[in-house]
Amino acid sequence: MSGSEVIENHGAMYDGWFWDGKAPDWGQAEAGITPRGYFADCFGEDTGGLTYVLRYREGALEAYLMHFGFCESNVYTALVMLAAAGRLSSDVAPSVVLFWAETSGSMFAADSGGWLATLSVGVDGARFAADLDLTATIAELRTAEASYFDLLVRLAEVEETVGAEGGSRFAAITRDPRYVDAAVLAAS
Repeated sequence: MSGSEVIENHGAMYDGWFWDGKAPDWGQAEAGITPRGYFADCFGEDTGGLTYVLRYREGALEAYLMHFGFCESNVYTALVMLAAAGRLSSDVAPSVVLFWAETSGSMFAADSGGWLATLSVGVDGARFAADLDLTATIAELRTAEASYFDLLVRLAEVEETVGAEGGSRFAAITRDPRYVDAAVLAAS
């Protein structure tokens, strides 16, 4: 199984949420990419500062990814890749992947109507679901959200430094173990 087929009901991405009725464009997704490969490319030597928190916490992959603008390729690729990776999870309970649009990067309240999509991911497969209680998921992601805002503060401090060498200093900050676990980027 590859591409959007890894998600049982890939056509239902937006059903029941803010963009209800919008048709997803899965042709935007890159196929055959693993999380390690995807993120290794994102944090390669030639990349600048990304606003990603990507680490393992309590044995689970925790990812808080912020894209400025709706970069469809990144969104669809990330959803397919996380759905496929769920089949390899050591945890039997499914995880939830949230997709939302908020220019500050902040998460909404659990009962907000502003979510764009929610994907339930587990060893038995992945499917979009509009009826998930997001309370526990959001509570678990609050530490990643706090790290994300800490990352933004550190990047802003470098940007405001007069005569700062932006690119390399941004990359060093974004690869800090507080934000990105090197094990996530290791070669598979």
